[in-house]
Amino acid sequence: MIEASELILNSDGSVFHLHLKPENLADQVILVGDQARVETISGFFDKIDFTTQNREFKTVTGWYNNKRMSVLSTGIGTDNIDIVLNELDALANIDFEKREIKTDKRSLNIVRIGTSGGLQSNLPVNSFVVSRKSIGFDGMLAFYANHESYCDGAFEKAFRQFTGWKSSLPSPYVVDASEVLLSKFNTPDFKTGVTISAPGFYGPQGRVLRLGLAMPELNRIIEQFSYNNLKITNFEMESSAIYGLSKMLGHNALTICLIIANRVTREANENYRAEMKKLIKKVLDVLTK
Repeated sequence: MIEASELILNSDGSVFHLHLKPENLADQVILVGDQARVETISGFFDKIDFTTQNREFKTVTGWYNNKRMSVLSTGIGTDNIDIVLNELDALANIDFEKREIKTDKRSLNIVRIGTSGGLQSNLPVNSFVVSRKSIGFDGMLAFYANHESYCDGAFEKAFRQFTGWKSSLPSPYVVDASEVLLSKFNTPDFKTGVTISAPGFYGPQGRVLRLGLAMPELNRIIEQFSYNNLKITNFEMESSAIYGLSKMLGHNALTICLIIANRVTREANENYRAEMKKLIKKVLDVLTK
């Protein structure tokens, strides 16, 4: 039995942060950072069944092309993803009345649609990038037992050696996307790459305002790194935790990002919302084929 202090439920029986009950959650889940993007995506839905919000966590469940799906805002960062993924899995795989893990497990398809900064000069602004692997700079997965068996240890070792990674920083971890979901986006509309999830927007992504960096040349080194013909393509802030926790809990996960700035060429598209709508429509159509 899972104690009340470990799985906190609200008085209406919904899970603590997300304010969802099991029946409110579809098997297809789309994650976004921004609450406003939940409205944008659900605006494409043919029918809406349910909506709720608590803090930054806004959820709409509805139908698109005869497929039920939930879209949920996570806010920014892997710390929020730790909340979201654990509570999504609890909704799917824990009996809230008995407070017991279900015998028959439910596997969710979880797709993050986000914005990102490009790390290769040949990756133009407005590109759609599918993350084959995600590198976590956040250290979050290390708090879970046996996480190493879900990670690409050889890639991690090569990356640490090539970058001269400082031992004072969290050790990077690398997790693969779901092959089931990845195969759906193998089309010319989408580029494939390796994504870094940083635990911050400024220093962890190499930005300097008033504070210096522990590894000032890291972005330049990242641009040069290659492993098994894979290059690191972009920075964002959530996918490593999505991939890691999903894989450990038995769910399928994939991140697809719109490149709104290129950190190498210094180009940016501040008015990216029209391009984001194009990406959303393409993703919805692929997921409902």
